Amino acid sequence: MINTTCNTQPPDVRMGALAWKHCVGCGCRISDRFLLFALDGYWHFNCLKCSCCQAQLAEIGSSCFTKRGLILCKSDYIRLFGNSGACRSCSKCIPASEMVMRAQGNAFHVKCFVCSICHNQLVPGDRFHYVNGKLFCERDTPAAHEYRNDHLDGLGKHNISERF
Repeated sequence: MINTTCNTQPPDVRMGALAWKHCVGCGCRISDRFLLFALDGYWHFNCLKCSCCQAQLAEIGSSCFTKRGLILCKSDYIRLFGNSGACRSCSKCIPASEMVMRAQGNAFHVKCFVCSICHNQLVPGDRFHYVNGKLFCERDTPAAHEYRNDHLDGLGKHNISERF
């Protein structure tokens, strides 16, 4: 929701070396000494509030959660959406507050994000492959020719050339 009663200045107005920022919450120019950056935008300290309990998120922590268009504090996020999500590797529940690793839409506990062959933990920045639900580090990636040979072996069993 944009507040149309605030005084806005053209974008070329500068405050020192920085252009004036506008609050995502109210739409007004931010001239405060401090501003918040969250959810890809700048906010007044007082405007970034939990959609449920109206708590000012900067006062209760350094993180906020968003889902279905709501901006939430940690406790309201857990209350509304629970500890949803299971680890693709161990099938155990992943708490909403826990960091995860993701591959092709699947979530993993950080400790479960390991190579299927050497069991070395994969960390952000590591190159890996995700094949048929399994993780492989770059060193242990199944060679592409193995898949092609399996496929060709399957075709060879059917004697395709004799059908023509």
